[in-house]
Amino acid sequence: MKAFCLILQPTLYITMIDKFEIVGLVAAFLTTSAYIPQVYKTWKTKSAGNISLTMYIAMFVGIILWLLYGIHLNSFAMIVANSITAILTLIILFFKLRYK
Repeated sequence: MKAFCLILQPTLYITMIDKFEIVGLVAAFLTTSAYIPQVYKTWKTKSAGNISLTMYIAMFVGIILWLLYGIHLNSFAMIVANSITAILTLIILFFKLRYK
């Protein structure tokens, strides 16, 4: 079906992919940047007492699975967002273990 769409309406199909990729990139930026305030606050205060270790471990595993899924789909937005989010989550986990 995709090949049929590409033959009959190549610009329509490509335009739809580009629009959804932009939506994915905006969503990726917003959800990934949500981790930055926590990283900054933990680094600045040198305190991680209120951060749930279990939650961030579960989140990290989930992010890695999303990253693998994004790689499987060859989704640029998913790969970039989950790579950056995994790094930010690892930083928070590092701070949690360091600033017990």
